[in-house]
Amino acid sequence: MQGRAEPRPAPATSGALLALVPLRVEARAVGRGASGLRVERTGAGPARAAAAAARMASLPGKAMVVAGVAGALVNDLHPGDLVVADRVVDDHGQLVTDLPSATLLASALRRAGLQARTGTIASTDSLVRGRPARDALAALGAAAVDMESAAILRHPWERPVAVVRAIADTPGRDLISLSTVSGGIAALRALRAAAPVLVAWAAATEPRRVLMAGPRSFCAGVSRAIETVERAIGRYGAPVYVRRQIVHNSHVVTELEGRGAVFVQELEEVPDGATVVFSAHGVAPSVRADAAARRITVVDATCPLVAKVHTEIRRFNERGYEVVLVGHAGHDEVEGSMGEAPAMHLVSTPEQVDALETVDGARVAYVTQTTLSPDETSSVVEALRRRYPTLIGPHAGDICYATHNRQDAVRAVAADTDLVLVVGSSNSSNAARLVEAARSAGAAAELVDDPEALDLAWLTGVGNIGLTAAASTPESVVARVVDALRGLGPVKVSERTVHTENVSFSLPPEVR
Repeated sequence: MQGRAEPRPAPATSGALLALVPLRVEARAVGRGASGLRVERTGAGPARAAAAAARMASLPGKAMVVAGVAGALVNDLHPGDLVVADRVVDDHGQLVTDLPSATLLASALRRAGLQARTGTIASTDSLVRGRPARDALAALGAAAVDMESAAILRHPWERPVAVVRAIADTPGRDLISLSTVSGGIAALRALRAAAPVLVAWAAATEPRRVLMAGPRSFCAGVSRAIETVERAIGRYGAPVYVRRQIVHNSHVVTELEGRGAVFVQELEEVPDGATVVFSAHGVAPSVRADAAARRITVVDATCPLVAKVHTEIRRFNERGYEVVLVGHAGHDEVEGSMGEAPAMHLVSTPEQVDALETVDGARVAYVTQTTLSPDETSSVVEALRRRYPTLIGPHAGDICYATHNRQDAVRAVAADTDLVLVVGSSNSSNAARLVEAARSAGAAAELVDDPEALDLAWLTGVGNIGLTAAASTPESVVARVVDALRGLGPVKVSERTVHTENVSFSLPPEVR
């Protein structure tokens, strides 16, 4: 909603957050929503807003937010929805500023039960009426329009800033329509409900040091698997089917889907004669046999380190040993490994070793899931050795070098930080082990898939953050987390590298 109001300031309270709003009714909504903020009215329109910004720049407050109502430019916004600006542009589409903490703030608003999204907000010099004018701004990439944000943010604010606007009217329903009253009420209610989250956002703002663990992110096996899918699509054409997630990361999967990959859970979802990529986690022999029987072209992206475990299982089995796999039930790698021999047992804890039922206790061998931690597996292997004194195992450890290296690195940064953020998806075993490793080193640690998963409560009062990423996480997602933190205040980034990796694996012959 855009309109006129007296520029006289509304009653204000002191706090960590300085909230600038155009109109008295907006100031009342925000001010009544929470304590701990100072609300100041700028008046409506860019001229008044610019003048107010110059006057108010010296007012106290850790952070500043521009709040108020706005008009929607796109059809999927409705009265009462909140738009958190990740960019503010003028009415010609020229960038005024980027707002990197928008994703973090929008997700916090959603967790509070509000309809919130990030988007570009366009600021105009006058009221925007009619569908053609709105469509012209939407063509610039803007989701909503106001008249004050650009004018306020052209002033050099020496503190973190945010812009949150509540939708009052939508395309085809201008303020002069009868829907204005209900739309305005919905917008004001949303602003009031958003106020506590805005205060929490302000409380989380401060300068920070981010210590990056090295190595982190993609390992050689993950890079090989992703490139295998990309090359398969280029060689065989879309769609190329992929059995299970190629690696356990939602962002990798989404990007490959956009290129023409189709992810399926089981081979029965793949048409006869199609092309399928087996994921980095490996498959059981029965899956390979099914593919051959149905004339499916197979491109095998199994990580060579996982393939090593499969080979060990077959060799132990051929020598008459029952094989115990140390791993977690339900993991894709474990399912594939368990299919390699008829006499297989799965254990995850020392306690489960006592319940094992083997035919010949003198001929027992063990292998491990590659993405576990050494500490986790050592206690289970010790329990196996106590029960089976003649136990044999692989000549070289099965735990992936990348898993081991990343765990060493996260322990190194955990020792000097208050909070460790592990960037990775919830179904990633090596991501979960990184969280455990950081916590065992004495730091608080949280798993985040991307900046949207950051919780403001974790960050409040935390000035030293360690940052790492699972072996299946793109470095670009790590960079987005750092950008979101920069939106909360100045960030000094440093690296702590404990291992240097130069491992590479050749691609499968089908895509070389």
